[in-house]
Amino acid sequence: MNKDYIIDELKKQIANVDTSSELKSVGKVLEVGDGVAKVAGLDDLMMSEMVKFDTEDGENLFGVALNLEDGRIGVIIIGEVSRVREGMKVSATGKILSIPVSDEMIGRVVDPIGTIIDDGDQIKKGEYYPIEKIAPGVMTRAGVSQPLQTGIKSIDSMIPIGRGQRELIIGDRQTGKTAIAIDTIINQKGEDVICIYVAIGQKKSKIAQIVEKLKENDAMEHTIIVVAGSSDPAAFSFISPYSGCAIGEYFMEQGKDVLIVFDDLSKHAWAYRQLSLLLKRPPGREAYPGDVFYLHSRLLERSAKLNKENGGASMTALPIIETQAGDISAFIPTNVISITDGQIFLESDLFYQGIRPAINVGLSVSRVGSAAQTKAMKKVAGKIKLELAQFRELEAFTKFGSELDDRTKQKIDRGYRTIEILKQAQYASMLMEDQVAIMWALTKGYIDEVEVEKVKEWEAKFSEYMQKTGKDALRAIKEEKNISEELEEKLVSLTEDFNSTWKEENEEEQEKEEKEEKKEVQMKKAE
Repeated sequence: MNKDYIIDELKKQIANVDTSSELKSVGKVLEVGDGVAKVAGLDDLMMSEMVKFDTEDGENLFGVALNLEDGRIGVIIIGEVSRVREGMKVSATGKILSIPVSDEMIGRVVDPIGTIIDDGDQIKKGEYYPIEKIAPGVMTRAGVSQPLQTGIKSIDSMIPIGRGQRELIIGDRQTGKTAIAIDTIINQKGEDVICIYVAIGQKKSKIAQIVEKLKENDAMEHTIIVVAGSSDPAAFSFISPYSGCAIGEYFMEQGKDVLIVFDDLSKHAWAYRQLSLLLKRPPGREAYPGDVFYLHSRLLERSAKLNKENGGASMTALPIIETQAGDISAFIPTNVISITDGQIFLESDLFYQGIRPAINVGLSVSRVGSAAQTKAMKKVAGKIKLELAQFRELEAFTKFGSELDDRTKQKIDRGYRTIEILKQAQYASMLMEDQVAIMWALTKGYIDEVEVEKVKEWEAKFSEYMQKTGKDALRAIKEEKNISEELEEKLVSLTEDFNSTWKEENEEEQEKEEKEEKKEVQMKKAE
């Protein structure tokens, strides 16, 4: 080897040396525990910025900056906490926490960071949406006017929900809150509404049951489920509703209507309280941090009905809150009630009496009101809520055993029949036109002579009769969304024909029962 060759080789090596420099913000983990890490050396970090941990296995592990203190940062770890060690390097990413969004997510179960967790194949990751986003401004919004049908008679008639509304479902545990949300999702089949169900801190077994029920009713075809299980870190429960909202905004920007269910925000507040206490934030009322109102307001304000200039799409939110012993004046319930456009209050006493859905009409309200109803439903259901409230008051007098005048007695009798009509089994959604026909018959007094015990039987047979004989009337209600004089005459004729047939059948049944009773009495005498 001669010296000229060595010099040439050295020159080539020097020429290929990368002399470019990269400025990187790097810190170090001071302490870690309970899903939270304290990091030093990242003084120029943004709020909610993602940080990357330099793990031993080399696989990606991220955290989110939640506390920006002088000299140290409070980071919540998104993923397996055991992989983070004291002294580990942490680097800034310069990005706000984002989630991959794609049309392929429809029909799938994902975790809060967008990873598919069902049995199917992973999907190609599309574009990324930030999970935290400023809500649409006043000038980009339109008034809520288009109904979002739940398929539940008591809600669609008395507490209507419009597309772009935020309607709270509130009540004690095991009173049917999730059932209402799932029935609403099932009822969106064929309505061109993308549904997102966010399970916050729920048991995996319960989530599996919900997925099965949605599959049975062909509702997974328009539904995405975002899961933060009860065994997952508190950070997952904290970011899951924002992740669900980011997915909803992706579809909303495509001009599609979205329904998002947060089940439930009580557990979301608990997760945030846990993280805040671990980050040593000063506790306030019920140990929640001072910004717990902002926690939910910045989430729910993202639900809106956009005006035509901005696409005209909507995102409707159904947040769920669990109360303790029916106390709606507690801290988190009152916070969320003040943010939403109304609430559906479910009462334990009604639930145990067999009135399901167990909706307390007095405490439930929709602040959008009849603006989110069709004209047909408005006509027939306008008086029901008032009549039911009057019935509740009058019913109290009957317990004193006082004599009642005919008018009061009629109101009480109508009240009992109204309650029977409003009872509805789970997974038994009803079309708007069917609801209108039944409510019309109720308000016009066609059920007043039916025995209370037989009201449900009458309703089932009347629905069956209308599906066969009254097809044209139902189609007219669906298409016109109103009850014209001509249509009302048709409804009168159909209902009177049905009632006369119903009476005849009932009389025949009674005669048979009386004959059988007589036979039994004679047999006993003979014995």
